[in-house]
Amino acid sequence: MNIQAEKIELAKLLLNTDNPKIIQSIKQIFKKERTTDFWDELTLDQKKEIKSAKKQIKEGKSSDYESFMTKHR
Repeated sequence: MNIQAEKIELAKLLLNTDNPKIIQSIKQIFKKERTTDFWDELTLDQKKEIKSAKKQIKEGKSSDYESFMTKHR
């Protein structure tokens, strides 16, 4: 089924319901879609740090939480 047909079907279902819980659930879905991705709110330096950390993890240059905490207690 194409996207336009899906949208029409959903609109029909919405128009035919009197269940406030369903309507509220649909509203919540749209509100979640509108929220900004946290990545977009990070500074360039923060993004670089995260990318660097991911690279270090891939290269095996990381330690598990317990080992880290043992060294720093």
